[in-house]
Amino acid sequence: MTLPTSTAMKHDVPSSAVDALRQAILVGDFAPGQRLVEAELCKQFGDSRGAVRAAIIDLSHEGIVERIANRGARVRAVSIGEAIDITEVRMVVEGLCATKAAERITELEILEMRKIGSDMQAAVDTGDVLAYSQLNQRLHSRIREIGAQPVASDVLSRLRAQNVRHQFRLALRPGRPQVSLAEHLSIIDEICARSPDGAERAVHRHLHSVIQALATSTPE
Repeated sequence: MTLPTSTAMKHDVPSSAVDALRQAILVGDFAPGQRLVEAELCKQFGDSRGAVRAAIIDLSHEGIVERIANRGARVRAVSIGEAIDITEVRMVVEGLCATKAAERITELEILEMRKIGSDMQAAVDTGDVLAYSQLNQRLHSRIREIGAQPVASDVLSRLRAQNVRHQFRLALRPGRPQVSLAEHLSIIDEICARSPDGAERAVHRHLHSVIQALATSTPE
């Protein structure tokens, strides 16, 4: 699998400044520690200075960007050690959300979850890293929504945002998407079977695997 170039990404650039900036950070257009200059971002994304400034503020709340007094903003660098710590917390909270989702899922939502799983399989089969990464995020987002535990959902949204670059780098590792796919399909199976305990165990297995993969990552 290869990392999509910035040119290839232009057709998928989101409409809002915050989504465009988040996506650019995700795919590596901006490196950890790199300064974010408002005038340059306005030109790149075709947005107003106010929209870009608001995007930087929003992403600083998510933990993706950090603002430094009298020095502007830059992409926040999350170390591998911190990424592992974040994933350990995710394991507990995301296990709760999967449990709730298994208890509450409807027949229509089961069909939706199965469709996400089949789309993830297709993305892996065709080597589409970006599509797989987006589907990964969509799956975890739907689990939070179906679980309907708003406090847990808010915590997870922030934790996943901070780890987004590490998650994308793992998706680029040869053989990793195939491992991750099997784990995600297991989560889907347990939730669709309405097995709360099974769903929690599947999430824990997946995130244990993520931690192991992070532990063998090389620093950026």
